[in-house]
Amino acid sequence: HKHKHKHKHKHKHTSTTMESAKPEKEKKPKKDIVIPPKKPKLSKAERRALQESQRAAKAEAADGGNASKKSSQLQQQSSPSDGNEANEKKNGNGNGNGNGASSDENMEGSSRNDTLTFFSHLPPYKDHRKIKDFSGVKLSSSSNSNLHPAVHALGLQYADGSIRGANSRCKAMFKTFQKVIQDYTLPLDTKKDYRQDLENRVLKPSFTYWTTKCRIHSVTMGNAFTFLKLAVANLGRDMVLEDVKSILCEGMDAYIHERIDFADVAICKYGSSKIMNGDVILTYAKNELIQMLLSNLDREKKKIRVILVDSRPLLEGKDMLQELMDAGVECTYILLNSLSYVMKEVTKVFLGASALMSDGSVLSRVGTATVAMMARSHNVPVLVCCETFKISNRVQLESITGNELGDPDDLMPPSLSLEEWKSSRGEHLRLVNLLYDLTPNEFVSGIVTEMGILPPTSVAVLLREMNPQDSGFKEEEF
Repeated sequence: HKHKHKHKHKHKHTSTTMESAKPEKEKKPKKDIVIPPKKPKLSKAERRALQESQRAAKAEAADGGNASKKSSQLQQQSSPSDGNEANEKKNGNGNGNGNGASSDENMEGSSRNDTLTFFSHLPPYKDHRKIKDFSGVKLSSSSNSNLHPAVHALGLQYADGSIRGANSRCKAMFKTFQKVIQDYTLPLDTKKDYRQDLENRVLKPSFTYWTTKCRIHSVTMGNAFTFLKLAVANLGRDMVLEDVKSILCEGMDAYIHERIDFADVAICKYGSSKIMNGDVILTYAKNELIQMLLSNLDREKKKIRVILVDSRPLLEGKDMLQELMDAGVECTYILLNSLSYVMKEVTKVFLGASALMSDGSVLSRVGTATVAMMARSHNVPVLVCCETFKISNRVQLESITGNELGDPDDLMPPSLSLEEWKSSRGEHLRLVNLLYDLTPNEFVSGIVTEMGILPPTSVAVLLREMNPQDSGFKEEEF
């Protein structure tokens, strides 16, 4: 009886809780309140069009109606009239440069060529011939007007491709910084620290000008610039200006001598030890270090044949082919599409590198990964010759995340321009001229550095030993 009583009591308790847990009835809105309908979800192209129209309206209000024509043109160009037009702009088929930038400077700097969607995050190629005030010489005051003339001269060489290659660009940057530092004068404000003034008024604006106006900086330039900033920060506050100039210039000379010139000699010594008499060496494109290695071999003891693989649009291997032939090296010149036909004759592959990722992947001229993969399929060892100052602390798994876009006009036949070719092929044609690709570490047999021949897995150790400023630790912790 007690058990039944308990069950009754428990049933009453649960029923009361169920009644209390019932949701309250929704309150009906009052009749005099009007609930606005939900706003439709806008696409990316429509949001961009709305932002452009709002900016144009603000500019019109500020300028007193001068920008009315410009706003109407922007609305006509950017507002999608139907779904197809919106999809075209979303996929990068519109009149933009592919990265969402709407400024006139980017439109004039780029070749107005639409890139594919998965390359839209890369900075567009900037043709220095179409950029207004590229030289930096203006009547009005601007950020570029205070730059040293040597900075503008080097920037023009970067932009037109007169200086190519990671080592050459780094050396040219240091030589220009030496000229700039020699002409440096102390700030008028005597209370201001000259180290901050030298970095913020001289060094950083020059490096930013080269990167934003001329060409994206390489890994070697970034590492060398980090070294220079650390050298400036380690100077004494009360040092004489002449001593400052001599210390910085001597430090840059020592960096070039030790990290580039001496490293190249050591790499050639280690690399030549792997070349035997009768070897058939295959290399790709132009690399000063590989050219130095093959030209300085003892031909009486080691008779070799070199197969030089090249590719459009730069065809840089022609210059290296002439240098090797002048040095007395037997050479064979082929294009990349003929690689599979000659790989069965090759005994070793020597490749250059623009940068080394911390996981051992190699960033180099586009086409290098194809050569390495083909060599791996034929069981041919692949040796990459690279200095340790090219090591980056980044990890990259493919060639899309970090790359550089070249001039799309280089892909055209010499007799046609880009506009003529696009008009004959269709207005939706998009050209992509990538300059680099990434070779995974599993396709690399060994990396020849000035420290010796190491496996790709040891790159992280070299990063910690040779570039402590990039490893995220202090020197005292090692």
